[in-house]
Amino acid sequence: MAKILQIETATQVCSVALSIDGKTVIVKEESGQNIHASNVTLFIDEVVKAAGLTYQDIDAVAVSKGPGSYTGLRIGVSTAKGLCYALEKPLIAIETLEMMAAGFLIENPEYNGLICPMIDARRMEVYTSVFNSSLEIIEPTSAKIIDETSFADLLLQNKITFLGDGAAKCAETLHHPNAGFSDQNFNAARNMSVLANNAFNHGHFEDVAYFEPFYLKDFVVTQPKKKV
Repeated sequence: MAKILQIETATQVCSVALSIDGKTVIVKEESGQNIHASNVTLFIDEVVKAAGLTYQDIDAVAVSKGPGSYTGLRIGVSTAKGLCYALEKPLIAIETLEMMAAGFLIENPEYNGLICPMIDARRMEVYTSVFNSSLEIIEPTSAKIIDETSFADLLLQNKITFLGDGAAKCAETLHHPNAGFSDQNFNAARNMSVLANNAFNHGHFEDVAYFEPFYLKDFVVTQPKKKV
């Protein structure tokens, strides 16, 4: 049975879980700004010890690869790669939006509409994609600026549940009887357990040396305006 350490740092949530054979057994997480660097390694250590394992008992490390926060993704991926390199274990990368959709379906197994996870980017822009209830991609991952016409064609014939920190700011813009919103947090490492186990069983591993997060957009450094 595969024992997989799972790391999610794509948003303000710092989340670590351990799964065995696709079932989550231990979770440690906290939400807040700029907490990933100080917390992620501590959470990993706590989770491994709480499961009664050693680091060598771990069969693989799975990480949420993005899109999401540039800094958060860098911390999560570099931590995962460091562990894989030191322990000589395989690296599994899970697309963050797919992980969120999978988490929603775990909580709502009878749901048969579409799922639109959203990660807050800036202003009215979000990182998003659309899945059906079988986790098949209906719209691929992209950066969208949301207005009242967004997803209009899909909403005509489908119920869509919008979720994630990006959906909260779009609730007042997307007015349609087929649009629903979930306020639950699905940016959690526990939601990648089934996906990570499937990847492990099929040998879908990343090159530890060359793997990079899926940023979707280039990171832009802005300089503060000088005071006159």
